[in-house]
Amino acid sequence: MVSEEDPGVNARVEPDVDPAEFGCLGSNAACNPTGCLHRYLVLPMICLLSFGSYFCYDNPASLAQQFKTDFNLEGEDYMLLYSLYSWPNVFLCFFGGFLIDRVFGIRLGAFLFCLVVTIGQLIFALGAFLGSRYVMYAGRFVFGLGGENLAVAANTYIVSWFAGKEINMVFGIQLSSSRIGSTVGMVTLSPLYNSLVPYFKGDNFKLMGTLLLVGAGLCVISLTISLLLAFLDKRAARILRKDSAGTGEVIKLSDITRFSAQTWLIFAICVCYYVAIFPFISLGKLFFEQKFGLSESEAGVCNSIVYLVGAFASPFAGLIIDKSGKNVMWLLVAILSTIGAYTLLGFTFLHPYVAMVIMALAYALSASAMWPMVSLVVPEYQLGTAYGMMQSIQNLGLALVAIAAGAIAGKFGYFILVLHFMGWLALAAVFILLLWAADARAGGYLNASPAKRAEMTADEVQSVLDGGNMSEPLINDNSVMDFSQSLRASSATQLRSKYMNRINTGGTSDFTRSAELHQSLRDGSINLGASYQFSSNANRGILK
Repeated sequence: MVSEEDPGVNARVEPDVDPAEFGCLGSNAACNPTGCLHRYLVLPMICLLSFGSYFCYDNPASLAQQFKTDFNLEGEDYMLLYSLYSWPNVFLCFFGGFLIDRVFGIRLGAFLFCLVVTIGQLIFALGAFLGSRYVMYAGRFVFGLGGENLAVAANTYIVSWFAGKEINMVFGIQLSSSRIGSTVGMVTLSPLYNSLVPYFKGDNFKLMGTLLLVGAGLCVISLTISLLLAFLDKRAARILRKDSAGTGEVIKLSDITRFSAQTWLIFAICVCYYVAIFPFISLGKLFFEQKFGLSESEAGVCNSIVYLVGAFASPFAGLIIDKSGKNVMWLLVAILSTIGAYTLLGFTFLHPYVAMVIMALAYALSASAMWPMVSLVVPEYQLGTAYGMMQSIQNLGLALVAIAAGAIAGKFGYFILVLHFMGWLALAAVFILLLWAADARAGGYLNASPAKRAEMTADEVQSVLDGGNMSEPLINDNSVMDFSQSLRASSATQLRSKYMNRINTGGTSDFTRSAELHQSLRDGSINLGASYQFSSNANRGILK
């Protein structure tokens, strides 16, 4: 029987251990894997595991002007640097957890994904040295093969080390530190390029390659950290007598046919929203320079606001939704606010910092409202497939829209590009209204307050799932489902972190109780009372 107090399979159980096994001054707290101090010594390593990947991901945006002048990369040719990252993840997003769970294990998996990212960045730098855009394209494709899966590996480590303790806070710390990697690249690379121009005597290919090697160096640091983490994790497993961490992810393509209309509408909202955000950031620096006359460094800072402000605003946005519920309403507010930000950017000359802060806050609000909704309309045993499909559709949209956005900017200018993004957001708003109507017909669970959700009966909860074409109900007349244990994995924060950490998207979660819970629900053996208590983390925001 599963209860509210059940910590889950990945929660840490403190066994009796021999201090002599610590291997460093016996009872030293820093060497004891059961202690808080040891975990917090491991945390910076986990944060740095994906720092290099995030720094390198936005290298093209950080040096957009230089790619244009030195390599004649603009428009769709420039955006292909981003599109080629997304294409492999149209498929790989389904299999990252599987590779960690069933093929490599977390330790070898994290090392291999770091290695692939490093090789991809080295190929990218080699292309710059050679002045070959095609070699650079190949590097970005290889880089994409490891980037998303490295995020899965980093968050699997978090679950292994912090489950049952400070996991929600740690997910936020890890994501914020990763986004700082993107911000550092945005702010520093262009000024560094300009300061080094006199030393390279006009050899801009060599200069660009050298700067890209800086990112490769950070990836090598992450690669080294993956080895250290593997050692510490293996040591902790030996001392604590526990198995290596896994994602617990269960991917079944056949589950796609069982998704409800609400689920597909959430997928549509996701892709329409994010294709209006990330391609803009890729092109935003040149836009800020050309329309608003910002310097390269100012434009870089402005372009990083969505990442930086959004990361710190997300927990507060999540807290609002924790208290109020009404996910659909808040998601509509976020979309309309983003349209307002684009209106300021496209139709006024107000300083772009204002619009970008609005966009960042809306970005945080949308993440906190949107990603938990899938876990409210999809049974837990289908969550791996649902979030995998959501990531796949998002990456497909990003791959296609990135090319289209580059072509529009090159041929028609940035004003038309802004209108293009506003069109995608308007389409997202239409899908939200359709979702609102569909949810109202199903009982209004998605847009209910926490108090109302707690009052809903089993039949009303079943109506939320009825659009999924399941052969038999998950809830029978004699049982009540606790959504904090059955429809969601350990917490919605963990789910969002797995699929929102980019670059992607984004953390990991514990799906390993899915089959047991599903069978128990079908048998009617779980009876957790008449209330559907949501944990305080139900909507706490973690950015993609």
